[in-house]
Amino acid sequence: MEEEPKPRLIREKLDVCELDRARMSLMNPALIEQKKNERTIDENAKPILDLMLREGIETVWDRFEMQQPPCKYCLTGTSCSRCTMGPCRIIPPHRIRGVCGADADLIVSRNLLDMIATGAAAHSDHGRDIAETLWLLGTGKAKDYAITDAAKLGRICTEYGIETRGKKPEELAAELGGAMLDEYGMRKNTLTFLNRAPKATREIWDKAGISPRGIDREVVDSMHRVQMGVGADYVNILLQGLRTSLSDGWGGSMIGTEVSDILFGTPQITSSKMNLAVLKADHVNISVHGHNPMLSEMIVKAAADPELVALAQKNGAKGINLVGMCCTGNELLMRQGIPMTGNHLNQELIIATGALEAMVVDYQCIFPSLPRTASCYHTHIISTSSKATIPGSYFFDFHAEDAYLTAKAIVRMAVGNYKNRNPQRVLIPGEPVPVMAGFSNEAIKNALGGSFKPLIDLIAAGKIRGAVGIVGCNNPHVQHDSGHITLAKELIKRNILCVETGCAAVASGKAGLLRPEAAALAGDDLRAVCESLKIPPVLHMGSCVDNSRILVLAAELANALNVPIHKLPIAGAAPEWYSQKAVSIGAYFVASGVYTVLGVMPHIEGSPATVSLLTDGLKGVVNATFAVEPDPSKAAVLITDHIELKRTQLGI
Repeated sequence: MEEEPKPRLIREKLDVCELDRARMSLMNPALIEQKKNERTIDENAKPILDLMLREGIETVWDRFEMQQPPCKYCLTGTSCSRCTMGPCRIIPPHRIRGVCGADADLIVSRNLLDMIATGAAAHSDHGRDIAETLWLLGTGKAKDYAITDAAKLGRICTEYGIETRGKKPEELAAELGGAMLDEYGMRKNTLTFLNRAPKATREIWDKAGISPRGIDREVVDSMHRVQMGVGADYVNILLQGLRTSLSDGWGGSMIGTEVSDILFGTPQITSSKMNLAVLKADHVNISVHGHNPMLSEMIVKAAADPELVALAQKNGAKGINLVGMCCTGNELLMRQGIPMTGNHLNQELIIATGALEAMVVDYQCIFPSLPRTASCYHTHIISTSSKATIPGSYFFDFHAEDAYLTAKAIVRMAVGNYKNRNPQRVLIPGEPVPVMAGFSNEAIKNALGGSFKPLIDLIAAGKIRGAVGIVGCNNPHVQHDSGHITLAKELIKRNILCVETGCAAVASGKAGLLRPEAAALAGDDLRAVCESLKIPPVLHMGSCVDNSRILVLAAELANALNVPIHKLPIAGAAPEWYSQKAVSIGAYFVASGVYTVLGVMPHIEGSPATVSLLTDGLKGVVNATFAVEPDPSKAAVLITDHIELKRTQLGI
């Protein structure tokens, strides 16, 4: 029997001293009340925030306050530190060029391309990890994984031109995994999933010169262009940003979503619960946080292992309670019905419940500060990716080849930590909110009787005015969850269906919008549709990588109507976005023809030419643009006007 791996402490165990906490703590009840209400609308989060403010346990909001006021040059995108001739700042009227001669337009556009390339690399590298696992399974090197959706494997093999007759699933897995990994390079010079887009949309990409050639190729091309002395035309640089984002949305992210479905199952409509109250005071609580289902699916299996459940009971717990956080949680919610604790800005708060034995993380959206927070409690922070080692965490080097053995060791470590919990410090607030999730395109189609025609008919008849993808993160610039919830409520009141991923979907779940009962908040027509189908007016479509599902849904609707995507009565929105990944997502939505409204201004105001191109000039290139509107109620008006215009142009 193989021996389970042992963790390695990264650098040294962190400790927040009593003096640090004394400096941070607030004793004024009125000020605490004000701060917690300003910071979030998540009612279950407020008691935890109250506790952390009183006890001086630092959170993301405290660090945000410490960074005020922000550097105005960074805020407008007119600072540059790309080479050591600088750093440079554009300060009109005299400092209008950097040392190399770059003006504000060039500096801002290079910074934006850098963000897009970083975001595309993050999502696409996630996709590569999943595709590599498929290939390792097919070649017999990843024995802990299995093909869960063989039918989807066959369908996607057909898309890739792989002959399926007479071949075992493992053979197909090896061929498909290899073909997908080839798309990261440059030999193929195109991406297979681009063929899912309407022909007219693909012709727009070809005409604009933004059809992606290879996933890694576009990221490397972008990073080459932002090197000093290469890209000098801001328009050319921003068009490369669109091409790079398309390689993410129709490439790396779509690969990640589709292969996850093959390996772990295509999501079907399921019920679960959400918010911090899904923690259990009498169980070993383990949270999985990050983005990679390769790890979390193995943790699910290990948490149900009879040996480890018995060990938890021997240690005084009733069992093992696995919960999700952020997009790893979304993946498990969609496929396994695992309850969710929260989204991006909940990650420190779950530790402060005092009931969490371990937070198991992989990569993306993970605060480096988590071990500091955990040092105030008994919680172990367990990191698992060599790309994302965190000082103060316990590191297990997770690989597909020995996945389950590592997962068991992680769960065993969490179970062993239960005895260190202080019951006097446990605070699990409120009650969990029921949610309905699992709305993959396949699940939506099944609910409609096997085709999207009923949805098209409802849109044509005006019962559903259109659809909006609300996506993206939380950002302390915006009151936690308020942007997502206000926008969703305003749109469904206007009979506009919302489809959501990532932190936006979690926000809606905590607020009760992912329940069929939320149809009561919708306009009369949408309410009647939701009640007849017994579905919510806001559909949970998965993690942020699963924005590719929204692209596929838009493509299927456009293909059914024989129009390009930009003619559909649809829009995108990211009310609380913060990350480079969100910039890539927004760019591939717009490049695909989807009008997209941002709630947080990108760092581009220092270049009016860049702002003009993104909010107006792209109409003549991809027939869609960005808009920025911090007020979600006003954003709802912009989106509604756009959808009604598209309906008029379609004659419906």
